[in-house]
Amino acid sequence: MNGRRSVIADELVRDAFQRGRLHIDIAPGDIITAQARETADRLGIQLLDKPSEQPIPYRTDGTTAARRVMYRHHPGWEPPTRVPYKRPRKISNLALIGAGGVGSHLIHLAADRQVASEISLIDILPGAAEAIALDLQHASGITGSGTRLQGGTDMSLAADADVIVVTAGRPRTPGMSRSDLQEVNARVIRGIAESISTIAPNSTVIVVSNPVDEMTSLMLDTTGFARERVIGMAGTLDSARFRDALAQAAGVAVVDVSAITLGSHGDEMVPIASKATIRGRPLREFLSDDTIEQCRQKTIGAGAAVVSLRKTGSATFAPAHATMELIEHMCGARTGLVPASVRLVGEYGIKDTVLGVPCKLGMSGVVEVIELQLTDTETAELQQAAEAIRARIGSSRK
Repeated sequence: MNGRRSVIADELVRDAFQRGRLHIDIAPGDIITAQARETADRLGIQLLDKPSEQPIPYRTDGTTAARRVMYRHHPGWEPPTRVPYKRPRKISNLALIGAGGVGSHLIHLAADRQVASEISLIDILPGAAEAIALDLQHASGITGSGTRLQGGTDMSLAADADVIVVTAGRPRTPGMSRSDLQEVNARVIRGIAESISTIAPNSTVIVVSNPVDEMTSLMLDTTGFARERVIGMAGTLDSARFRDALAQAAGVAVVDVSAITLGSHGDEMVPIASKATIRGRPLREFLSDDTIEQCRQKTIGAGAAVVSLRKTGSATFAPAHATMELIEHMCGARTGLVPASVRLVGEYGIKDTVLGVPCKLGMSGVVEVIELQLTDTETAELQQAAEAIRARIGSSRK
């Protein structure tokens, strides 16, 4: 032993997570901070003890070695069972419905990261999906991506897909809230859901179309799928916006910030300040209460800010990356908790309502919903978000 001791801090754990590592080796004498242990547990990073000394190589004489080789040739000998290396799984068939801004960026990300063997892009506009798929197929001569790409207007391209991402629907324009899209996009989502239940009955569905929580609920009701197999993309995008706002306010790199946003993907979203940290320390060591609240409000209004600048549409790049984060969690390329819109069955005291909550994901969707210890105010805000979603869904059914 060299006697040197290292401090395993929160920054090291988050750096390992960013690099896709699943464990950190801990040498004898290393000091692990409480924040590092908490972050490792939350992100699914294992802290593994290394042996105090390197083992002495075991040597055998030639006679013994020869006898062992002969024994392995005996008919009754069986090799020891090897523990397989857990590497990210690849989706066999990924279908993306909607070739607009989010869909076109998402197929680019998915093809470049090769998360699927085959990706099908579907859109009602003739030639739109085909052109994007062909354009990206040409790019494979540079990127080296082995993903097969196809595009078209026929929903049969999604037949027997493992994972289906729905981005189709009308985007927001200035002055519109996400809930203003509920009636027009409900007709689109209902038709897509009916097709999915017929042609891809075993698929897992990610809903991106706005309003996300309401459209996820409609997808669940129409397909009849189990709640684990239909999730909405919301919290990943809102959490990214919250981290960005906090990083800018504190003057630090965004990788120094850990933060999550739950609740509705709308005005009732709940950026969780009590669990957020900067460089592993509580927010209040860096920012005042007023500044933290300004960051929360900036997060809630982030989507509207993009819409007001674009005039003719809503955000595309960030939602595509946020959806990609969910896909990578499902494949195992990322580990730990990730927020997603899920129909709750009692978690956080909420039943029969789709809401953004922390989850662990797998290839078949939600593996587990995680209940964080929130403040009384945050819990109340989560309850209010659920009530608002229930009211909007109830109103649309009248």
